[in-house]
Amino acid sequence: MLVQRRGRGGSTELERSAGWQLNPRLAWNGKRESQDTGNGFSDSKNALFRISPLSRVAGRRHGYRRAGRESASTCNALDGFPSDSDSGSPRSIAFSAILRRAGLCRFMITPTEKIWYNGNLINWDDAKVHVLTHALHYGTSVFEGIRCYDTSKGPAIFRLPEHMRRMFESAKIYRMIDLGFSREEVAQACREVTLVNGLSSCYIRPIVFRGFGDVGVRSLDNPIELYVACWEWGRYLGKEALEQGVDVCVSSWTRIAPNTLPAIAKVAANYMNSQLILMEANQHGYTEGIALDAAGYVSEGSGENIFLIRDGVIYTPPLGTSVLPGITRDSVVQLATSLGYELREQAIPREWLYIADELFFTGTAAEVTPIRSVDRIEVGAGVRGPITHHIQSEFLAITAGTADDRFGWLDVLDSRSSAAA
Repeated sequence: MLVQRRGRGGSTELERSAGWQLNPRLAWNGKRESQDTGNGFSDSKNALFRISPLSRVAGRRHGYRRAGRESASTCNALDGFPSDSDSGSPRSIAFSAILRRAGLCRFMITPTEKIWYNGNLINWDDAKVHVLTHALHYGTSVFEGIRCYDTSKGPAIFRLPEHMRRMFESAKIYRMIDLGFSREEVAQACREVTLVNGLSSCYIRPIVFRGFGDVGVRSLDNPIELYVACWEWGRYLGKEALEQGVDVCVSSWTRIAPNTLPAIAKVAANYMNSQLILMEANQHGYTEGIALDAAGYVSEGSGENIFLIRDGVIYTPPLGTSVLPGITRDSVVQLATSLGYELREQAIPREWLYIADELFFTGTAAEVTPIRSVDRIEVGAGVRGPITHHIQSEFLAITAGTADDRFGWLDVLDSRSSAAA
């Protein structure tokens, strides 16, 4: 046990070494205190925990925002933070939510050995860019987020050709025509980096960007750099979210308007809008935010597409409402249709969110995650609905390899798999 409460006194030695301290002004009673601002770990006098100056120094040194690399294991060992083997008491679930809102544990990356760079495998620590790299200043990078699942047949990458198509098309929109490699070559790089790092399941991140050269807005003469990294990553919105659902709000930030930035391109610049949506939601105590488009219709989450169910019909916003053409979104469309559900792509008014029978997010990271409330109004009965459960179960069964891959979504790499053992 790393966090041991000492009443309203100071922190334990282990707490201080882990980089945070119990705020003596607040008592922990297993739920978020009324004084908590929604950002459980912060410098606020009302925060449940405070981040120590030592943690900030360690974070800068190791490339993490709030804690050093050693804190990844510390977070998993925290008293009250549920691990995969922990069934999760109400206290642990509440504490987990605070940790996730704080961003302290959720996005810690455990380094792998190799990263693919412009045709070669390099060491993790050698993957570096110049501070004047064009993409750092102007957002000129396109990328993909791809899951490799640990299936009963071995590690399998989910819809790899579709991810490659979207990345190359995103690059083309931004006039990065010649990446130096074909779609299949980059797809093979995704396979190679997964295998060489010995991962049965992981998140794969190919990224293309304008490199060091001209430091002005003009970028056509800058070199194009291509990396592929991978790392182990669990459930984006939390393991419990798949069953219990998440609480979301409608954001005050509007999704990017047509003919401003291309919404169908998965480009880094677009995610500045996403960050505003997510930061606002988190600061108000919500897991995620839903953005409206420029016309006031439902668009998507900060990093997820959205589906709404009413009277047995499934609705999802069309691409014209500034949504990313999600790979998981397309998968759910295929899956729901094959299961016999009526599905309509149409504009969705905001108020439908409050009277929907069911709502759920989709995304490579979020997979199929139920939404249990919007702006503190319960969705349906406030639990995962039957249609959402049906689609989610089918999706997870296919990606686990326990159901027939009838759509040809999985690119199986080899038989090395804990699920196959």
